[in-house]
Amino acid sequence: MTTILFNKPFGVLSQFTDKGTAGASRPTLSQYIDVPGVYAAGRLDRDSEGLMVLTSDGALQSRIAHPKYKAPKTYLAQVEGMITEDALIQLRRGITLKDGPTKPARARAITPPDIWDRDPPIRARKSVPDSWLELTLTEGRNRQVRRMTAHVGFPTLRLVRIKIGDWTLGDLQPGQWRHA
Repeated sequence: MTTILFNKPFGVLSQFTDKGTAGASRPTLSQYIDVPGVYAAGRLDRDSEGLMVLTSDGALQSRIAHPKYKAPKTYLAQVEGMITEDALIQLRRGITLKDGPTKPARARAITPPDIWDRDPPIRARKSVPDSWLELTLTEGRNRQVRRMTAHVGFPTLRLVRIKIGDWTLGDLQPGQWRHA
């Protein structure tokens, strides 16, 4: 069995081939990982960064990706505006999105993390401050963190996953991977 931890860079698809628009060539996992027989256990949006687990073990892949197992996933989110305690309380209680109520999240404000610069950088707006929070979810709906932070009034500018279950990103830089 092979299991790999990968720091997915911004703009990279979380799959090995691009099945998108004809003629468009977007970066995929195959440009970073040349290990046969491993598949992504879950996804990260193209505009999200951070930890992905890839494995050749189908049962492990299911335990990570399938909602019934509730594998905790932790994210750092840079949001527009200064996050409030009220917004954090709403996230901790769970909120109702268009596709139904979310499970409660662990949510806390944090100081800006010491992580790599994003390429391309986040567009800074001098008149609008930003802040960071750490969120841990046990479900993985499409663009869930972004939809949750927007719902409480703080749109996500940057999203970095740092932990899946017991696996952490550690010191992996964007585009780097290591065996778990």
